[in-house]
Amino acid sequence: MDKKALSLLGLANRARKITTGEELVLKAVRNGKAKLVLISEDISEKTEKTIRNKCEYYNVVVKQAGTREMIGGAIGKDTRAIVAILDKGFAVKLAELLG
Repeated sequence: MDKKALSLLGLANRARKITTGEELVLKAVRNGKAKLVLISEDISEKTEKTIRNKCEYYNVVVKQAGTREMIGGAIGKDTRAIVAILDKGFAVKLAELLG
């Protein structure tokens, strides 16, 4: 995950356009609020499978980006394995930066 993507994730956090944690992210996906879901590279296989299946069902893009520490650091938290982007503009730009 490059610096631009981390900065953008931090900006989305300050704009209150993200949600973190497995349950809250799944809720956002189900409600149609999640535009992009980021998962860490060191997430557990079971959690990754759950998230990917739910996102596939609801047509939400999933990107794997950085470690828990990188994602958490970008949003001012300790560690975060899963983040949902709730704003279409942020989601499109982040997906573009992540390839």
